Amino acid sequence: MNLPERGDGQLRVGVAIEVPEPYATRLQRARARFGDPLADTIPPHITVLGPTVVDEAEVPRVHEHLRALCAHVAPFRVHLRGTATFRPVSPVVFVQVVEGIAECERLESLVRTDLLAQELRFNYHPHVTVAHEVPDDALDRAFAEMAGFDEKFDVVALHLYEHGDDGVWRPVREFALAGGPAVR
Repeated sequence: MNLPERGDGQLRVGVAIEVPEPYATRLQRARARFGDPLADTIPPHITVLGPTVVDEAEVPRVHEHLRALCAHVAPFRVHLRGTATFRPVSPVVFVQVVEGIAECERLESLVRTDLLAQELRFNYHPHVTVAHEVPDDALDRAFAEMAGFDEKFDVVALHLYEHGDDGVWRPVREFALAGGPAVR
């Protein structure tokens, strides 16, 4: 994982859509089964804002930014189905988002403004990683074994995560999507 450096008085944060239970446990166990060393440190999620360094003094502004934008975004349905890969560009196999793509893209563009504005290394593509930087045979196995994954859930909140000194990403705050009823 490509992590930005952080200094004294800074935090490494990310914003994501949490994958709910029972799907989260299934996806995390699969990631561990494929030998991904990050399986126990990154909860299953759809990234909205990748690892970003912010000054601790700016955290209240980050919270306000996320609260304000989520107040205008309605809950929506996500459908995860099948697998895909970023190979050969990146050694990643993921479960595809096949419904909710436009909503994820909208969230990403809203979040990545103001003090969270940044250049992206790659175009945004919502997904749930199930194997990353493991040998090719493990990537192939992940691609085949997870191809039948097919689950839906409603997204009702965004989560702000912090990356701990122990290397674990933890949700630290939830921001409810309050713009209207869930899209079915």
